[in-house]
Amino acid sequence: MLNPQHLATFSTIVSAGSISQAAVQLGCGKSVVSRQLAKLEAELGARLVQRTTRRLTLTEVGEAVLLEAQQIDRSLDNVAQIAGSFQQEVRGRLRVACPRPLGQRYLAPLLAEFTLRHPLVEITLVVEDRLADLVAEQIDVAIRVAHMEDSSLVARKLANNPRVLVAAPAYLARAGTPRTPADLARHNCLLYVSGSTIRDEWTFRKGTAVTVIRASGKLRTNDGMALAASACAGAGITVLDRLLVEAELASGALIELLPDYRLGAGPPVHAVYPARKWLPLKTQAFVAFLQERLFK
Repeated sequence: MLNPQHLATFSTIVSAGSISQAAVQLGCGKSVVSRQLAKLEAELGARLVQRTTRRLTLTEVGEAVLLEAQQIDRSLDNVAQIAGSFQQEVRGRLRVACPRPLGQRYLAPLLAEFTLRHPLVEITLVVEDRLADLVAEQIDVAIRVAHMEDSSLVARKLANNPRVLVAAPAYLARAGTPRTPADLARHNCLLYVSGSTIRDEWTFRKGTAVTVIRASGKLRTNDGMALAASACAGAGITVLDRLLVEAELASGALIELLPDYRLGAGPPVHAVYPARKWLPLKTQAFVAFLQERLFK
């Protein structure tokens, strides 16, 4: 296989008019340039130039090879310009993965703003609750609610994830408002299920005191949005990530209960992307945008 460097050197020799001038342009010794030309001729099995003490003259084969070498030079220049434009201007196709609740509630409404800022970017938003393989699925950026342990990924923290105890005003009017964690024994609690595990153990902290209660109720689901919708409908009391119900708390559709107690926090929210030496400008811009605008 031909060495592209030898072709580039040959093109420089012709444009410079001599091996010595080509060496000056390339910043190397004359002997290096001569060896590269000789290697190219050996690879092709043909003489490309006739050398005299005063000038170089292209052979017929040399003229034909020069045309191709110059085309390669132009292609390499074009590749460099393309790469440079992507690093100087925010542009290109951006593939983003996000869990369903955060994607629907927070991220999707912001994408129009990002594309207005950067009109040369095209975004594909993949909204699903599984953990995507960023490299295999060509995901540029993913939003994950997790404690990050994968060293092959770069993580940028976007938000903490405190949990809250909530219920709808209609439920509280009907069943009463709990004043202490122990009061929850008298209430219908909506529970989150993960696989075969029911998350019915709720831990409350107030100062140095820790209270653990075993919640029970008539409704269980593996979907946080379904829990939030059931709570809004007045079905009972539940524990949810605050990020999931921020709008309902602001509107009064849900009421935070036992605010003097801390329920702890879920895994923080991160923007993650594959570790790369040369991070595309589109990825840098999008992560900065998420840090600026998401959850604000």
